[in-house]
Amino acid sequence: MDTKIIYDINDTTLTEAAQTIRSGGLVAFPTETVYGLGGNALDPTAANKIYKAKGRPSNNPLIIHLARPEDAESYCHTNETYYKLAERFMPGPLTVILPKRDIVPYEVTGGLDTVAVRVPSDRVAHRFIELAGVPVAAPSANLSTKPSPTMAGHVIRDLSGSIDMIIAGDDCDIGVESTIITLSPVPKLLRPGLVTVEELREICPDIEISDAVLNQHQGRPESPGMMYKHYSPRANVVLLRGADEARQAFLADKSECGMLCYDEDTELLKNRYALAVGSKDSPKEQARNLFAKLREFDDIEDIKTIYAPMTASDGIGLAVLNRLIRAAGFEILDLD
Repeated sequence: MDTKIIYDINDTTLTEAAQTIRSGGLVAFPTETVYGLGGNALDPTAANKIYKAKGRPSNNPLIIHLARPEDAESYCHTNETYYKLAERFMPGPLTVILPKRDIVPYEVTGGLDTVAVRVPSDRVAHRFIELAGVPVAAPSANLSTKPSPTMAGHVIRDLSGSIDMIIAGDDCDIGVESTIITLSPVPKLLRPGLVTVEELREICPDIEISDAVLNQHQGRPESPGMMYKHYSPRANVVLLRGADEARQAFLADKSECGMLCYDEDTELLKNRYALAVGSKDSPKEQARNLFAKLREFDDIEDIKTIYAPMTASDGIGLAVLNRLIRAAGFEILDLD
């Protein structure tokens, strides 16, 4: 398949991309979180094309992307809590899972009776969805289990030749996927993101954190991002649990291994295989850089193992830790 890549983004080219969606094709597009791989969310065939292009299991549900929060009325059964969340966090990096209406095919929801909805804040994504005139089902635009794409080049590398079109926009501002929350039977965080559980508690004070956020998920996935191993580069990732001094001492003689480090790891960063993900005190910066740095390691053929620090487990740090734990397949080395 010849994949058309759009670099000149305007209403004319976005209208062409929107028509591709309405015709059953697949279009990768930028959002504020990561690049998405879009198809018509009302078309079962388009959903199956998404699974095939990514190599993604068809029981792993997709998120449908909307132009406005109130558009959700046509595709799911909303409630007062949804609109409170929408008023605070939409458009933006929050996905809410609600009971689906019959118009949404089970191919999109992974066979579930619920559907995940989100309203991106990215200008290009919003206009593209608006022009499409249909909800756009879109997981991340990468090969399944690989680090999510935060740059157009990532998408071109993974999916060129497998999909119809790529909208090559700017690098993504946030760098990790949206926060996912379900509201039934009780509010529960299924995937952390830039919208933190601390912020969600201001609207849903009794929100629970799913055990699957930091542990291996058992059974059918309730939302995207819950599969056992995810976000993984070619090399094996191992997380290091322990104080900075212990981590730095452990890595001091690991000259042939990849190292995901903080900006403050001055000595470690002299190693040719060490990459800085950001400041230890800035989980937002870590989130923005994480997937891009993991992909950089794929360009270094000699690396068989990548060591990464256990990050903070509160605020945005929980989102970074969730991605790292899955990238490592839950392999953690306790240095204490």
